[in-house]
Amino acid sequence: MGERLTTGEICTRSVTIAFRTTSVDGAARLMRDNHVGCLVVVDEVDGRRIVVGVLTDRDIVTAVVAPGLDATTLTVDDVMTTDLVTAREDDSLIDLMRSMRRKGVRRVPVVGGQDELIGVVTLDDVLGVLSEELSLLVGTVDSEGKRERKMRQ
Repeated sequence: MGERLTTGEICTRSVTIAFRTTSVDGAARLMRDNHVGCLVVVDEVDGRRIVVGVLTDRDIVTAVVAPGLDATTLTVDDVMTTDLVTAREDDSLIDLMRSMRRKGVRRVPVVGGQDELIGVVTLDDVLGVLSEELSLLVGTVDSEGKRERKMRQ
């Protein structure tokens, strides 16, 4: 990782996707089979996967299961979130975190110059990076104490 962490450096590039026409029960199976809580919804345009929405496990619970709707008759297009928050590969980590906080989202698709899918970054990814950086700071504090004790002997 570079000195200035970017979204592209921390995103997961292997993304489980769905299409608008995917049934909601099919989407739920995709989530279960791939151990993910989110599908990035794409349209195929000229061989590129263009991000058009996001479907989360919470979307399925609140929009389909809780009101007692039939998941076999609904498609991803019926319940996906289309008010998208996306990030570019070269967006800084701090800009990504600000965007996630401002919009109240835990998962952000990462897109290229033509809105094609590059990857996805989650709050868990961000927390992992921040945890690593905090660990480096703790190591600095420990090293300082050891250095001082050695000098005072």
